[in-house]
Amino acid sequence: MIDKVIEIAKEAGRFLKENEGKISEIKEKGYFTNLVTNIDKGSETKIKNFVEKNFPGHGVLAEESGISSPSSEYRWIIDPLDGTTNFTHAFPVYCVSIAVEHKGEVVAGAVYDPNFDELFSAEKGGGAFLNGKRLVVTPADKLERSMLATGFPYDVKDDPFHCVEHFESFLVRAQAVRRLGSAALDICYVAAGRLDGFWEVNLHPWDTAAAVLITTEAGGKVTGFHGEKYSIYQKDIVLSNGKIHDEMLEVIRQNL
Repeated sequence: MIDKVIEIAKEAGRFLKENEGKISEIKEKGYFTNLVTNIDKGSETKIKNFVEKNFPGHGVLAEESGISSPSSEYRWIIDPLDGTTNFTHAFPVYCVSIAVEHKGEVVAGAVYDPNFDELFSAEKGGGAFLNGKRLVVTPADKLERSMLATGFPYDVKDDPFHCVEHFESFLVRAQAVRRLGSAALDICYVAAGRLDGFWEVNLHPWDTAAAVLITTEAGGKVTGFHGEKYSIYQKDIVLSNGKIHDEMLEVIRQNL
């Protein structure tokens, strides 16, 4: 199944790249910062048609069109364009994220960045890979020597979960904090050893499902803000190389 996930992730990613600068429709989804374009929708249609053709009867949870075939044991969790705002500005940080969930457990996932032709992938229990090369998280064991990433929710002006306070607290404790605009890539960068940790609030399953599998298969650790077992259906996430995880949770607890 992972081969098929990779196949359509790359196909959809190429579609995004080919259509950069060709946006004919931009709409706001509730907030002026939450955008959807005709390219998001075109990518999603392409992926859903692929699933229907190759895996008839499988369910789908997609960002733009929601749930279909909810009774299936298999569910494809799709973000056709993670980083839409970046895409609308031709800022080259966006990707396609596709995961497959079986009986509530994510068993395969791929995140494809068409700008750098980088394909992050993993199967449950099989390790994580970037363009075929096995991934391992960093050995950093101190927060002050770590580079982190985060993102802000579309309703950041309401400061849900004290996200601004969390950012300020990490800014003075970590070596550096980055904000790239694509949660899926942020998480995969932890798997690839480019970042040491990541946290965010108000995410959705399509943002995290594939990337979290990839990072845990690379040796990373993921929990909720309280250190509890993480579910892709919850809103808060703390993800790290494992060695700085307790320090990250300590910082977050300051503002809960």
